[in-house]
Amino acid sequence: MSRTALRPRVLIVGAGLAGTATAIRLLRFARSPLEIVLLERHSAYRSAGVAYHRDGNPWDHVFNIQAGRMSVFREDVLDFVRWANHEADRRDWPEPWAGLEFVEQGPAPRRIFQDYLDDRLAEARREACPGVVLVEADGEAVDLKVVPGGVEVTVDRLSAPDLDTAADGGSTVLPAAHVVLATGLELREPAFAAEVADHPAFVRNPYSAAGVRTLQALAPEATVAIVGSVLSAYDAAGLLLRGGHTGRIHLISRSGTIFRTYPGGHEHGVVALPCPKSLLEPYRGREEFLDRVRTEWTAACAAVGREHPDVDPVVVAERVAKAWEPHLPEAIERIPTAELRGLLDEYGTAIAAVRVGAVEYTMAVIERAMRPADGPVRLLVGGVAAITPTASGRLVVHVAGPDGKRAVEADLVVSNFGREPDYHRVVQPLWRNLLRHGIAVPHGRTGRGLEVDAHGTLLGADGDPAGPVSAVGVLREGDEIVRNGRTGAFAFNLAAIKNHSIAVAAHVVERLEMGDDDSARKLARIHSRLGNSEEVDGPGFEEAVVLEVRRLATRGRAEREMLDSLLEAGIRSLGEGPATSPNDAHRHDRLLRAEVNRAAVRRLTDVSVTPRQLRRQLGIAKADHLED
Repeated sequence: MSRTALRPRVLIVGAGLAGTATAIRLLRFARSPLEIVLLERHSAYRSAGVAYHRDGNPWDHVFNIQAGRMSVFREDVLDFVRWANHEADRRDWPEPWAGLEFVEQGPAPRRIFQDYLDDRLAEARREACPGVVLVEADGEAVDLKVVPGGVEVTVDRLSAPDLDTAADGGSTVLPAAHVVLATGLELREPAFAAEVADHPAFVRNPYSAAGVRTLQALAPEATVAIVGSVLSAYDAAGLLLRGGHTGRIHLISRSGTIFRTYPGGHEHGVVALPCPKSLLEPYRGREEFLDRVRTEWTAACAAVGREHPDVDPVVVAERVAKAWEPHLPEAIERIPTAELRGLLDEYGTAIAAVRVGAVEYTMAVIERAMRPADGPVRLLVGGVAAITPTASGRLVVHVAGPDGKRAVEADLVVSNFGREPDYHRVVQPLWRNLLRHGIAVPHGRTGRGLEVDAHGTLLGADGDPAGPVSAVGVLREGDEIVRNGRTGAFAFNLAAIKNHSIAVAAHVVERLEMGDDDSARKLARIHSRLGNSEEVDGPGFEEAVVLEVRRLATRGRAEREMLDSLLEAGIRSLGEGPATSPNDAHRHDRLLRAEVNRAAVRRLTDVSVTPRQLRRQLGIAKADHLED
């Protein structure tokens, strides 16, 4: 008998951060046999993606945010820092990292995140319930077809020795009960670089192994132009400066935005602020709307400074942006689609700089190089119109700025990563085919990411679920903006991925456990009735939710099984419900269990509080200190 006949298969397309985090949750959450296939087209990106893989991240590339915010588990705040201090294999680490004791507010090299995710995936695999297996496969998913009972995925160059499917090195059709798309960032091909895309003096992807080698081999006195002033630009400039670069480095930025440096001891926090009511008024044009935003913003920043004097002035903007998140969906509803897209395009970098800063390790070297009038780093404000080659082998960057046109000649031009958020423009065959089939629909309001429902399920053109296909990570950027008011990188970064991985994994397990009852509409009606019934209001239901929260947050199988047993007994004690037969009673218990799970997931993914506040609310705060 084949493995697929013994257990359903969940195929995760993409084994970077988002895919690995979801696989970890599936391994933890599944209570009955399940095969989880983690498919990756770039083997070097496994457990890392483009942002964290070792070949594209020298030791000087550190996380933008503090090490204490890099745990893959929202409910275990300091897991990454404890791993780095007590579990990581440091035998090949250079100084100063080899001897460093990592702290919550300090830096950490980005490249070690791949080892961390590898270790946590291996642990989840070991601690999974009997029959729950993980298969790591190489290959590129190029097409997907929804069929009765699941999905058929066409994979090119499939290589998976542990997979019970024949693969001939060409195309293989892989059946699955559910597919999770975690394909990560897509590169945008900038029109201004069309003439120099293959030029040796042009680095398109500074996070590639080839890009890093080019930067490290550059002559110290060379002139460099870096297109963009987002954090990836700082990584490239910082790598050069730490290597002793003395030549001119031009940071070319359309907006002129410079990111903030987090203060020492900074800790993410949430403050309560009144709703910015004027933003909920009818939209009367861009300038009038921006005037309202500025007025409300100034008042909110003043309120934080007045009512929260302990908040460092450098992060007041971050606190205000976070406090406004619950109100932004209603404000966004009032903005016409074309205007909304224009605002996001024009102010995207500024929004990102308001919402997140960078650690001193990255910023200090850049700030020192910019501070003297004759410093090597210069900010040039303007948009790049074109890049052209010269006979000498150098490149000329043509910039149109507020003060007119300017040409910068450089020995090397580096583009920031330049992701493509509009899936109409993504050239990968998987996305071309999914859009052609109507399985994926680009997000209509923002033009960023895809249309999904509250569970992360892809929606077709008719607004209904396109099939058992879910999305995690950057694919949900537009939905995060309009549904949750999340802005900047927080619409798709690790903070969002933590919640996506929990909610999607729980939803997939629910669908599989419900069997024939997993119709989305039927479940919605059932949960609506349960949600309005008395049995979810009593202490018994609350106790069940607390147990389920603890089960979902528990890493060890023995403890999870103990909690699961207690939970099953608690569910049975909640009442007979509408049952008229043993089968009805079993079905009722399953539906009530699903409702308990949904309530637990809502608590684990509550973004109105910080992860540390969440742990205290959930009663799982015992590991908040590094020494525990």
